[in-house]
Amino acid sequence: MPHSIPVPATGFQALILCGPGVSLNTFTSNPEEYPKCLIPVANRPMVYYPLDFCKRSGITDITLITPPSALAPLQAALQQNPYLTSLPSPSPTVLAPKDLQMTTPTAELLRLPEVQACIKTDFLLLPCDLICEIPGESLLEAWMVSLSDIREGRNAQGGPNSLGPGGEKSGRRGGLAVFYPTQGAEDSVKGEVTDFVAVAPLQQDEEPAVSRYGLSKLVMSMPMDTVKEKLEHDKGFLIRHSLVEKHAQVKMLTTYRDAGLYVLPYWVRDLARQQERLESVSEDLIGYWAKAQWQRGLGEKLGLDSILGRENESLDENGSYDGESLEEEINLRDMSTTTYSSPAQHVSKSSDQVRNAESTADVQQSIEVPPILAYIQRGSAPFVRRVDSTAVLLSTSLRLAKLECIEEVGRAAASPFAFPSKIAYPEGVAQRTIVTKADCLLGPNVTVEEKCVIKESCIGTNTKICSGARLTRCVVLDGAVIGERCVLTGCIIGRRSKVGRESVLKDCEVQDGNVVPDETDAKNEQFMIFEGIDEEDDADMDVSDNVADNQDDLSL
Repeated sequence: MPHSIPVPATGFQALILCGPGVSLNTFTSNPEEYPKCLIPVANRPMVYYPLDFCKRSGITDITLITPPSALAPLQAALQQNPYLTSLPSPSPTVLAPKDLQMTTPTAELLRLPEVQACIKTDFLLLPCDLICEIPGESLLEAWMVSLSDIREGRNAQGGPNSLGPGGEKSGRRGGLAVFYPTQGAEDSVKGEVTDFVAVAPLQQDEEPAVSRYGLSKLVMSMPMDTVKEKLEHDKGFLIRHSLVEKHAQVKMLTTYRDAGLYVLPYWVRDLARQQERLESVSEDLIGYWAKAQWQRGLGEKLGLDSILGRENESLDENGSYDGESLEEEINLRDMSTTTYSSPAQHVSKSSDQVRNAESTADVQQSIEVPPILAYIQRGSAPFVRRVDSTAVLLSTSLRLAKLECIEEVGRAAASPFAFPSKIAYPEGVAQRTIVTKADCLLGPNVTVEEKCVIKESCIGTNTKICSGARLTRCVVLDGAVIGERCVLTGCIIGRRSKVGRESVLKDCEVQDGNVVPDETDAKNEQFMIFEGIDEEDDADMDVSDNVADNQDDLSL
């Protein structure tokens, strides 16, 4: 994919959330020494990819937000890791709020005083595990073009309203969220987490300016797990009449996932601070915002009227409207459109009740909620993926290993994630060895002895592959040693670990620093070190059972 030096995106800043890696616990058992954001993906630290995305977008004001416990290793990596030091200057700022824990929800993170003080303008919010090949400048351009007229609005004289310095108050800038497909591609991962996404087409007067970006209005967004719980509880998926009244056409998607990449206006900072009940950015903040565009009264309950410049004296200290709790608005039972009422009940309504209802509706509809748009990635290219599980880590590393290197196709035609060469240290590969360059990636200082066969694999820096070993669809992290005549298929081998000679492993994970005994024969196992367990075989058996149980749960 052609790419060039971007023009600096003035007026934007980027926040990259470097949180815990619970789903990657095989390789993040000690986040204080080795946090998730430093796990290699195709030999590069994970945090390299969102940093590269921001740099390619022309954003230079970048802040990494991490818990204090992970501050030291992250700062050391930014100063010493060759991939991170090779990124264009200036270097990102690392922010470690004192109250930030590994378990802090993302929306609560935005309420921390240090983060509130950090946000000074419109901003990008993205996770450290995002791999995104989409040109960032295209997303920013789509956001600015599509929302230019909407956010300005019109004053009484027909002219555009003035904007605040960060888009707040008189300016009503909307947002943009990115979603990508989890099925259909060759490297799709079975059982990957998905979200429920409902989008509506843009109105006719909005479409010409943004049609080339393929944007839609986001009207609902929530995890599929939440939808399944609601379906079981309510015996169906209940929808409010107001959604159908607002949008005649709604497309509901169940095989897409929220990329965690958002273009947000400055006023979202105030929304996060005011609504302390919001926990997750993707499910709560973005989900409520999407519904507030069509659900009557929800904008007021979120406090958007005061945030966007119209005061409302009925807001209580928690940002709720008339003392009602925000949680009541997401009760799908209250959204039911199947409630039966007899004709006699309709006749019994007094004219005063009708007038009161109409008056209430007028008040509820008085606030104009800025839209949040959805960019729905179609097809497999450009590539977008969140690397938050070992299965995705394996598939993504192998996909990036297949990219044509710069020395083959030239820098202009190469992917932004392409490496200078597929084999960084050819002198370390013995002559009587088979390495399929088209789908393999060997990092610096890799030693491969004679009679080895390496196919569709990614081998990290300073690793050693002993004679006679065969690796197929494997990821070997930095400093690992693969013993003689080992046969590995679909495995992830942790940093500085060792696999004993003549071992046969299939679809296994080996924890950092662990040693797999010689002649081990295993399938679908995690080799991890557990305190208080003397026999390694017992530990491996327990973990294997847990993995099998988790796979059964995913299949359900």
